[in-house]
Amino acid sequence: MAARPPSFMIAEVIVDIAHSEVDKIFDYVCGEDISAGMRVAVPFGRSAATGFVMRVKEKSDFPQEKLKRIYRAEEDFPALNAECLALAKKIAARYRCPLALTLRLFLPAEMRTGKVSERYRTVALAAEGEFDTRRAPQQTACLAHLKECGEEDAARLRERFGAGAVNALVKKGAILLEERRQLRDPYRGIGKREEVHVLTPAQQQAVERISQTDKTVTLLHGVTGSGKTEIYLTLIARELEAGRTAIFLVPEISLTPQMLSKLRGRFGGEAAILHSGLSAGERFDEWQRLRRGEAKIAIGARSAVFAPLENIGVIVIDEEHDGSYSSESSPRYNTFDIALLRAQYNGCKLVLGSATPAVETYRRAVEGEFELVTLPNRINARPLPDVCIVDMRREVRRGNASPFSALLQEKLSACLGAGNQAILFLNRRGFSQKAICRDCGYVAQCEHCDVALTYHREENCLKCHYCGARYHMPLTCPSCGGKHIRYMGTGTQRVVSELQALYPNARILRMDVDTTSGKEGHYRILKQFSAREADILVGTQMVAKGHDFPAVTLVGILDADMSLHFPDYRSGERTFQLVTQVAGRSGRAEEKGEVVLQTYDPENYILRFAAQYDYLGFYRHEIGLRAAAMFPPFCKIVRVMVTGEEEKSALAALKAVYERLQRLYNAHAESFLFFNKMHAPIKRIQNKYRYQVLMRLTEPALLREVYAACAEVQEKNVLVYVEENPSNLS
Repeated sequence: MAARPPSFMIAEVIVDIAHSEVDKIFDYVCGEDISAGMRVAVPFGRSAATGFVMRVKEKSDFPQEKLKRIYRAEEDFPALNAECLALAKKIAARYRCPLALTLRLFLPAEMRTGKVSERYRTVALAAEGEFDTRRAPQQTACLAHLKECGEEDAARLRERFGAGAVNALVKKGAILLEERRQLRDPYRGIGKREEVHVLTPAQQQAVERISQTDKTVTLLHGVTGSGKTEIYLTLIARELEAGRTAIFLVPEISLTPQMLSKLRGRFGGEAAILHSGLSAGERFDEWQRLRRGEAKIAIGARSAVFAPLENIGVIVIDEEHDGSYSSESSPRYNTFDIALLRAQYNGCKLVLGSATPAVETYRRAVEGEFELVTLPNRINARPLPDVCIVDMRREVRRGNASPFSALLQEKLSACLGAGNQAILFLNRRGFSQKAICRDCGYVAQCEHCDVALTYHREENCLKCHYCGARYHMPLTCPSCGGKHIRYMGTGTQRVVSELQALYPNARILRMDVDTTSGKEGHYRILKQFSAREADILVGTQMVAKGHDFPAVTLVGILDADMSLHFPDYRSGERTFQLVTQVAGRSGRAEEKGEVVLQTYDPENYILRFAAQYDYLGFYRHEIGLRAAAMFPPFCKIVRVMVTGEEEKSALAALKAVYERLQRLYNAHAESFLFFNKMHAPIKRIQNKYRYQVLMRLTEPALLREVYAACAEVQEKNVLVYVEENPSNLS
C-alpha cells in the first residue's frame, strides 16, 4: 500500500444509496480540503459512489490501513450546512427512512446526478494601449466598438466582426477575454420596483404581536383581502435589515410568480425561487444563490422549506391549510413539521397564514399553543362579496340543463356589460367526467388503474387523471357494439365550450392541469387575465387561492357541493375552505363583489357557514363533530399502504405488516379506536395493486413502533409506507 501523506483526516460518509442495508456511516481517509457537508466521490464495493460527509475527525475506530481514500470533492464548497445535516438526521429518525433519502431533500435533483453545472460566458474587453490595425479594417472597427461599449459578449463580437478579426486582436493582446458566471434567471424582468406600503393600524398591530410574542408559531387568521401579504413582507424586511434570511412558502406553483413579483418589487435580487416547474439550470442557479448568500429570501412551494439558507429570521407558510403541504413521496413529511424544526434551530418566528385555517391548527391556536392574530376585516373596510346560494334542483325542474343557473347567466351578462371580469370555478377538468354507453351501461375505464376515464374534447380522447394514459374515443361501445355513448358530468372544457356559445364576444381563459404545462404555464394565463386580455377565467382549485385581480366583481362556483361527498372526514372542511377562498377573489378593489354558489344541497350547513364567511361557526360545529366521533385532532389516523405490481407479493407484504401491527394492537388495544386491513378505495393505480392497514390512534407515541414494524417488511418489488392523517384517503 502506498505511503499516506503526513497530514490526513477521517471523513464520516453516508453513501448516496437509499437502502437500509447501507444506511450507516463509512469512514474514509481524506485531506484537509474536505469538510462536513461536502459531496464526495468515494470507492464503494467494486465501483464508485457519491456520498455526503457528515463529520470530519482525527481518528477512526477501524485500522487506518484498511480505510479507503476519498477520490475527490464534487464541489469546492459544502453543499449542505450544519443545520441541513442536523435536520436530515431528525427527519430520517422521525420517518424511519434512510439518511441518504433525507439528505437529498436539500439538493437540486440534477446536481446529485451531475446533469447540471454552473454556466459561464466569455466576455471581451479592450486592453489599454495602442495597437496597429491599419491594414485590417474589421479589426479597427471591432476595437473601436469595444472601446466605446466597454465590454461585449465574445460570441456576439465574433458574429458581428468575424472570428478571424477577433482572434487576431486577442493574439495581439488588444482584446482580453474573461470567463464570467452566467445566471439562468427564471421569470426574468418580473417584479417592478415598488414603494413600501404604509401599514394600516390593524396590520401594524399584527406585526408587533408576531414580533413580540414568546411563542415560536403564530397563526395569522385574516379574511381574504385583509392584507396578510403586506404583513409577511414587513416581517421579512425587518429580518433582512437585521442581517437574517427568510423562507416564504405558498401552496401552488401558480402562486409563486405572483409572490415572486411582490418580493422582487420590494427586495430586488434578494429573492430566489425554488420549485419543480423551473428548468434544471434555473433551479440549480437559484439554489446556488441561496447557498452562497447572494439571495436572502427563498420562495416556493413545499420543497422550498429545505432551502440552503443560514441564520433564518422568519418562515412564512401562506394558505397553511392547503393539502399540498403534505408530501406524497418518501419521506412523507408535513411541511409544518419541517418548518417548525428549522424555526426552533434558528430561534426564529414561524407564521402560518390563512383565511380558513385547518381545524387542527386553529384548535392549537385557541388553546394557547400558538399565538393567534386575527384580521376580521378587509383593507380599508371593503365589504366581503355577497354570496347567493342557487338551488340547482329547481333549475333542472325548470328545464335548464346547462351548467349555469339563470341567476349566474344574468349576473355574467351584467358583469361583462359593465366591463368587469369574472371567475368561474369548477374543481373538475376535462370535458365530461366519464363516457357511458346508454345501451348496456358500460363505462370506459383505464387499463392501468381502477378508475373511469375522463373525456377531453379538444384532443377527442379519453384520459386517466391518475396515470396520464390516453385512449382513442370509441365510436361504438366496446362491450355491446352500441352507438349511443353519452358524456356524463361537466368539466372545465365543457364549461368553456358552453360559455363561448352563450357569450360569443367574451374572451375566455381556462386554467387547469391541461393548460398549465411548463414553467410559464400558470404565469402566462394569470398575466393575461391580470392585464385584462380576457373577460372570464374558468378554472379548477388553481384559481381559488391567493390571486388578486382588482377587476373581478363576479365569482361563479359551479357544483359547490361536489367535494362534500368524498368518503373523508375532511370533506366538509375542504369544501368550506374552497368555497371561502374562491369567493374571496371577488370585489378586491373599489367595486363590491358578488358570488353565485350553485348547489344541489342548498340546506347543507357547510355551505351556509361559507356563504356567511362564518369560520368560527364552522369551526365550533366541526370540532364538536370531531370530538364526538373521535377524529383528528382528538386522534391520529394512520394508514400503512402496501403497493406492488404483483398482487401475490403485495398480499404477502400486507400479511407480514398486519401480523406485526396485530402484536402492537394486542399490547395497546386501549390506544386503538380502529384497526383493520383492506383494499385501498382505488384498488389499482399505475398497474400497482394497493392494500392498506387503517388505524386510529389516541396515543401518538405508538407511531414510532408503527414505523418500525413497517421497516421490517422487505418484500421484493413491494413498497410499504406510512401516512399520518393522509390528505387523500382514496
